Amino acid sequence: MIHTNRRAALGLFACIALSVTACSSSSSSSGAAAGGSSSASGASSASGSASGSASGSASGAASGDCSAYEPYKGHEGTTVTAYSTITDVEADRINEAFKKFTECTGITVKYEGSQEFETQIKVRVEGGKAPDLALFPQPGLMAQFKDKLKPVPDAAQVLAKANYSEGALKYGRIGGTLYATPYDSNVKSFVWYSPKFFKDNGYEVPKTWDEMTQLTDKIIADHPDMKPWCAGVGSDAATGWPATDWLEDIMLRQNAPTVYDDWIAHKIPFNDPKIQAALDKVGSILKNDKYVNGAFGGVDSIATTTFKEAGLGISTAGGETPTCALHRQASFYASNFPKETKVAADGDVFAFYLPPIDESLGKPVLGAGTLIAAFSDKPEVQIVQDFMASADFSTIRAAEGSGWVSANKKVPLDTYSSAIDKLSAQILQDPAVTFRFDASDLMPAAVGSGSEWKQLTNWLTGQSTKQTLDNIEATWPKS
Repeated sequence: MIHTNRRAALGLFACIALSVTACSSSSSSSGAAAGGSSSASGASSASGSASGSASGSASGAASGDCSAYEPYKGHEGTTVTAYSTITDVEADRINEAFKKFTECTGITVKYEGSQEFETQIKVRVEGGKAPDLALFPQPGLMAQFKDKLKPVPDAAQVLAKANYSEGALKYGRIGGTLYATPYDSNVKSFVWYSPKFFKDNGYEVPKTWDEMTQLTDKIIADHPDMKPWCAGVGSDAATGWPATDWLEDIMLRQNAPTVYDDWIAHKIPFNDPKIQAALDKVGSILKNDKYVNGAFGGVDSIATTTFKEAGLGISTAGGETPTCALHRQASFYASNFPKETKVAADGDVFAFYLPPIDESLGKPVLGAGTLIAAFSDKPEVQIVQDFMASADFSTIRAAEGSGWVSANKKVPLDTYSSAIDKLSAQILQDPAVTFRFDASDLMPAAVGSGSEWKQLTNWLTGQSTKQTLDNIEATWPKS
């Protein structure tokens, strides 16, 4: 059942745009969407508003006008608790994104971030002290709490379906029911490079896998003292995880997305010939002594080089000569470069989309992100869910600074101040993209954050593909 104020909100959503004038309750029922198409129903009004509401969110928040927050009012003096792994500067930005919301609605969002979230959330839920909202970094972890979670409320579902692709919403579903909406997203299908180094040598960004292989060979010929690729999977207790991303990206480029889904669901075993072929394709780069490993050494050095330092050698910042030319890593790798590094298409470093192998499979994109789920269905909690599913919230959050990207299709690309964030958002908004979430985050922990990390590290130090995949398959839970 839709709460009275939220029923009104469905109509009012049609008029939300944080840079436009307020809509009254009477006018909202007409379904005239600000910046969107007119609608005859409340649900359509919400959808229409999502398409028009993003354009001025940040400027509206700065203007001091509360009229755009009318749909969220009616629950003054209430508090909604939220909990996640997000800390430090990013936690401050979450609080800032809710500042105007709280001022205008009277709903206080009490956010807490902790690096112990993944263990403490279970303790809190079992102890009867679950937060109202939890931002889960892995869909698999969220699914463990299915019996405690509340389905996404109606108005938030309308907004989410209007603002996000089904590929982005897919991982908030459990058994067909939508339990979570996206908070943020990242793109993992990137190869980092130096635009200056490319320009100086007359290199073009490759559009296909074959072109990338040809480029790699040309770099060897032009720079015999340089290993073109640099890589590292070292990450303390999580050593090995970057290799899982390589495998996932290749799985998506050699197989239909349904095969990738079947792999995650264990409908095909981990040592299936398709996975063997994918890992061997990864090996055509990572286990090729002619191609790796920058200035770090040979293939073995990938296992001991940390993922944070692995790609730094591509930069030409400060006139440095690069020690490698190509590094496959996610959009978030930008934060590892020194502050003076210009990250842009004409800068010291940038990234290009990891090219397809089989072009008939379209444009697959590997990514990850955080999901917003609720342990409470109190009206004020549902109102916050509505707000967080809107284009308004994502636009406010994106405008706060670099390092955060939304898959929300209605966030204007110009909102992003960082070139790599803008490129990531552009890819996520591309209707031609087939998005798939990081497989290891969806597999049982014994595999996805256990045997796969360890065995792929062993593979990099000499273990065969067959033995590696057989060993991982043996650890898959029997029930």
